[in-house]
Amino acid sequence: MFAGTEICSLPLAPLKIMLAQGIAGIPSVLMGLVMILMGLSAWFAPHYRVFAGIVTVMCAAAALVMSNLGGFLIGTLMGVIGGSMIFAWQPYPPAEPEPAPDSPTDTEPAPEGPTASTQHPQEQLPPKESQ
Repeated sequence: MFAGTEICSLPLAPLKIMLAQGIAGIPSVLMGLVMILMGLSAWFAPHYRVFAGIVTVMCAAAALVMSNLGGFLIGTLMGVIGGSMIFAWQPYPPAEPEPAPDSPTDTEPAPEGPTASTQHPQEQLPPKESQ
């Protein structure tokens, strides 16, 4: 987004300079706005991050030729670095809920059969006597 702002702001000079620049200022403004839009889409819709990263790098490379050396090279460098970071970014996977403290975990073997802790007090059998 900063690279798009840099590329977009340079052609928005005073009116005398803008008139002297002519139609060459329009691609600069458009590329800067596209780069800002791609930065926002990567932030708010991360599932479009691959598309946003590729378009950002392409706009930054095109701005080098079409827009005052890509914002005097600062905008192009920031755009290429930012676009490649967007492309490489992997969102964290959703965290799995932790098991409740009363439930058995994977490390503890589950008890087999009914135990004294799971039976009702009325159903507990007296211990067997050995004969």
